[in-house]
Amino acid sequence: MGKHRIVLALGGNALGDTLDEQMRAVKTTAKAIAGLIEKGNEVVIAHGNGPQVGMINLAMESAAKTEAHTPYIPMSVCVAMSQGYIGYDLQNALREELLDRGRDIPVASMITQTLVDANDPAFLDPSKPIGSFYSQEEAGEMTRRGYNMKEDAGRGWRRVVASPKPIDIVEKETVKAMLAAGQVVVAAGGGGIPVKKTEGNHLKGTSAVVDKDFASAKLAEIVDADYLIILTAVEKVAIHFGTPEEKWLDALTLEQAQKYIDEGHFAAGSMLPKVQAAMSFASSAPGRKALITLLEKAEEGIAGKTGTTISQ
Repeated sequence: MGKHRIVLALGGNALGDTLDEQMRAVKTTAKAIAGLIEKGNEVVIAHGNGPQVGMINLAMESAAKTEAHTPYIPMSVCVAMSQGYIGYDLQNALREELLDRGRDIPVASMITQTLVDANDPAFLDPSKPIGSFYSQEEAGEMTRRGYNMKEDAGRGWRRVVASPKPIDIVEKETVKAMLAAGQVVVAAGGGGIPVKKTEGNHLKGTSAVVDKDFASAKLAEIVDADYLIILTAVEKVAIHFGTPEEKWLDALTLEQAQKYIDEGHFAAGSMLPKVQAAMSFASSAPGRKALITLLEKAEEGIAGKTGTTISQ
């Protein structure tokens, strides 16, 4: 396996759902990432934050309901908080693992902003539910505070936010500088803090979450990566998943991937955004490849031994 510049997009299974689970999970995750670094690869680590940002948002909402009247915290700030605490665990575990292997390589996580288009159609119909359930009366108060609320299948009302596509990574030059200096960087955590341009040079946080796979694809494109590796809970992508006709796929062209999407093979809440993000990166320049596989199979996937590769 040659040396590559790689953006790793870690899924939830690499992080766990609770504080204790995360501290245990990142130790295993660090071993796999250190293996890639030992081979001479330049690595940028991106990650999801689904359980973590939900936990933070719920804690802040609960505090706001107390007599202390803690202010409601914007989603952009919750994403920033999740970047900090996930990044802390990741950089700590990876630094330790590298030092244990005799590799004194700096590792740092970066609070990263992701630029989104204020006119993205996703803002017209926020649909991503977050946080706790509210009564209709509480939902009315939340609406007056400027939040979007939707009734959730008879279980109560929940806050919903948009999920716009990323158009740029604000701290991209810093990521590039760290790579050029031989450092490992954790960036675009949770898809990045969603911001949009307002007057002048001001970037305003927005009530949204950016899909971490699309953000990772944009980051990989910007830093001129050779590989985007989207890590998930299965070794390969499948069509007819969970049926007797199930078929695991080794490699896909962009045309084949689009055909399978059109035929409805990939679920919107799981594999579809991963395949779409992989296609986005693979189509951004000749020679770029995306790989979807398990974390522990990443090295084998780059060597062409497993996983699903998507390329032009």
